[in-house]
Parts: sequence; C-alpha cells; structure tokens
Amino acid sequence: MASNDAGNRAEHWRRTRNLNTIIMILWAIFAIIIPWSASSLNSMSFLGFPLGYYMCVQGSLIAFLALIWVQNWRQDKIDDDFGMSE
Repeated sequence: MASNDAGNRAEHWRRTRNLNTIIMILWAIFAIIIPWSASSLNSMSFLGFPLGYYMCVQGSLIAFLALIWVQNWRQDKIDDDFGMSE
C-alpha cells in the first residue's frame, strides 16, 4: 500500500510538473515572443488595429486568462484522478 501511495504521488507530481511546464512555455510565448515580434505582425490588422499592437494590448491578456483557466481546469482533473481533490 505504501509503495502504491508513493507511486501515485510520483505520477501526480509528474503530471502536475508537465502541465506547469506546458503552461509556462505558452505564457513565455505570449509574454515575450509575440511582443518581440510585434513590428512584423503590424503588417496585418485585426478589428482595425495593427495586429502586433492588438496582441500586446489585448490578445496577450486574453491568452493569459485562458491559460489560467485551462491550468486550473486540468489541475483539478489531475487531482481528481489521484484522489487529491479538496
């Protein structure tokens, strides 16, 4: 039983770590890569605004909110799978 419990905790931590890694990579893309390439995105427009400007002002904020929601939703699922939910 103790070995199985340790295995469940290790698998829970592995899945949690993988989820956090993916979320942080996506976060870095929207926080660093897209603003860095904003000038090249400005050749396109979205809702009448240059795309680079829009992505820096609104798009990244929307992406951050979506990432927070997805991370919480997936973490709740991982916790439920391993019986560690509240």
